[in-house]
Amino acid sequence: MLTPPRIRRETPQRYRLEAGKCKKCGEIYFPPRLICRECQGREFETVTLPGTGKVAAYTVIRTAPTGFGDQAPYAMGVVELENGARVLCQVADCSPEEVKVGLEVHLEFRRIQAEGESGVLAYGYKAVPER
Repeated sequence: MLTPPRIRRETPQRYRLEAGKCKKCGEIYFPPRLICRECQGREFETVTLPGTGKVAAYTVIRTAPTGFGDQAPYAMGVVELENGARVLCQVADCSPEEVKVGLEVHLEFRRIQAEGESGVLAYGYKAVPER
């Protein structure tokens, strides 16, 4: 459930594709972390992720969770961005059969879901094939 405080807390990475880059070793984390797994550094700078990349892995959701039933079947993919960071998101604007490893995509900011009776809208990014 996406409550208003959680939405506000996740706004930078959810809405602006901001990641954390370790100042010590340069490793990029999305979502941002508090401690670098490579060097255990604790100082990070904010970087904006590039909006293009390739599908590195994917799966097709045929039995969707509550709130997404009208979208099934749909593909969820791990997109490796140009700088090496990876993002998990829905692959949209194509049939699940069109999704392949290596498919070039760009990220678009879109509505993800409406939160039940409360009507809170959640926005984020979806991967769209380059045409």
